[in-house]
Amino acid sequence: MEKIELLAPSGNLERLKIALLYGADAVYIGGQDYSLRANAKNFSIEDIKEAVRFAHSLGKRVYVTINIVFHDKNLVGLKDYLTTLDDIGVDAFIVSDVVVMEMIKKLSIKAELHVSTQASVLNYEAVNFYKDLGATRVVLAREAHKSDIERIKKETGIEIECFVHGAMCTSISGRCVLSNYATLRDSNRGGCVQACRFVYSIDDESQVFSMTPKDLNMVSNIGEMINVGVNSFKVEGRMRSVYYIATVIYTYRRLIDRVLNHEVDDKYTEYSLNVLNRCANRESVEQFFNSLPTNKEQYFLGRDEESNKDFLGIVLDYDNHCGIVTLEQRNYFKVGDKVEFFGPNLEQTSFIIPSELYNDKGEKIDVARHPQMIVKFKCSIDLKKDDMMRIYLDL
Repeated sequence: MEKIELLAPSGNLERLKIALLYGADAVYIGGQDYSLRANAKNFSIEDIKEAVRFAHSLGKRVYVTINIVFHDKNLVGLKDYLTTLDDIGVDAFIVSDVVVMEMIKKLSIKAELHVSTQASVLNYEAVNFYKDLGATRVVLAREAHKSDIERIKKETGIEIECFVHGAMCTSISGRCVLSNYATLRDSNRGGCVQACRFVYSIDDESQVFSMTPKDLNMVSNIGEMINVGVNSFKVEGRMRSVYYIATVIYTYRRLIDRVLNHEVDDKYTEYSLNVLNRCANRESVEQFFNSLPTNKEQYFLGRDEESNKDFLGIVLDYDNHCGIVTLEQRNYFKVGDKVEFFGPNLEQTSFIIPSELYNDKGEKIDVARHPQMIVKFKCSIDLKKDDMMRIYLDL
């Protein structure tokens, strides 16, 4: 069996390091130009150097997105950008425009060429076309059915990457003009305003509708995706929080490993679904893999997107000698609350917040109520930096 990769999104260095520590085999990032997430903080050249250094120190990989639809002015400086990143040692470029693919070929770039989902590839002839241009992997359109994936793999032998979790697009794999039409922000050049998530009125404000898909969630189909030939499982979300990235990657890492070791069962699958449905504020479903979506996979008449407050804090330090944890608080918690810790090398472990709770001045407190305040308390769990604390998930 070919290697199965878990690929995580990263909008900045903090999220990149969390993604890799929590189980991703590779990350995809955007530079400050040529990327479809222009509203993310994105990575400077120095940031990309640090990203590559950190990832390679763990034996993991970094892919850079260059996947906008290029207009003439966007090509200025692109050759220098490609060669600079290649010299840094990025592992692959994720590209949608044929002009960029040809440029990569002519420049004898060492990094791999991956075809972006923006190319909307859904058939093996298109895959072979890109293969002739030097592509070693194709990120299929989100609309691919399992029979499409299986046929493409059989006819091309190329590496296949598919999305398994995150936001969907109303248009076919991001080929949207609605954002530009409504707000003059071009989604195909990084300016998507998510106009499909707006609530629109019909004639008067008493009748409203929206037209956005629910998020993607492929937890129940991991084994079948492996069987039809998917090599890389991709998570969407370069603008998501560190908690979201940690939770999603942590969950899929363990699920993939259990599937490969034939250790997964319905109970664990259900638990994984429940964890993932708590960490986002939108419903998630399978979408196109088994059949065409219906009205049940879409939002039409409003939706509830309230953010939960599960994420309570991130571990900054743990003193093994005295068992004191130093935590940066992210949401309200108090003495006596039942919580749980999880981390890169820590399975979910429950804990009760003790009465001896202190702030960074050494003052005893009974509630951590201020965002990002530093708190300390005694904990018998062997914690590590970057482990996280959340509410106890009694699922």
